[in-house]
Amino acid sequence: MDHQDSLGEELPAFDLTDKDRENLARNDEDFEPLTWGNLKAIIARNDLESLRRWPSDLKRYLIWTRETKAAYGTITNYICHERLHWQPLPEIAPYEGPSFHVQDPIPFRDARDYKILYNDWPYGMTTDITHIVVWMKTSFDVDPAVGELLPKSRQLIEDFVQHTFIARLQREGNAGDRVMWFRNWTGLQSVRGIDHVHILVRNVPQEIMDEWTGGRTPLS
Repeated sequence: MDHQDSLGEELPAFDLTDKDRENLARNDEDFEPLTWGNLKAIIARNDLESLRRWPSDLKRYLIWTRETKAAYGTITNYICHERLHWQPLPEIAPYEGPSFHVQDPIPFRDARDYKILYNDWPYGMTTDITHIVVWMKTSFDVDPAVGELLPKSRQLIEDFVQHTFIARLQREGNAGDRVMWFRNWTGLQSVRGIDHVHILVRNVPQEIMDEWTGGRTPLS
């Protein structure tokens, strides 16, 4: 099936980058997966637009977003009800996204206020890398002009990543250069309104992945 026929003229649920558009015209055989070194460089220079999916995954993802929006209204609704199983509070300002009852307004202080899941639609990476997402009932403080994290929010995430992921791998004897994180600014987010942080790990045993994700499996 031709992807242009499947996608039609509808706008996707997120802003396509130039690299996304190039990928839509490619085959998987022409795609070079992102290595750990590639990802480190992209995150270091904050060039998150360079993150890209396998062409076949991107085409499936765009079709999936269209079908999911038709069934649930928004991708956010789907994530809330089917993946996170969180019940939003009655809407006060719908344009700001859903809000939730929280145990503590400070991000990460209470484990009931976040959930770690596999990324259902990960970027196109080498097979040693796993992509997970930390979904938040709370929100991070950001620069409203560009949606970038403020320093105090960045430090909260750094501390959480160190405590939850790096320290766990250190208990196994070696955590060196096996964990990275990033947060897309607003324009690149495919799920807007629920704050989330992307975590990349490599060569992590399945039993540890199950600890972090509660044994949940990815959608795709």
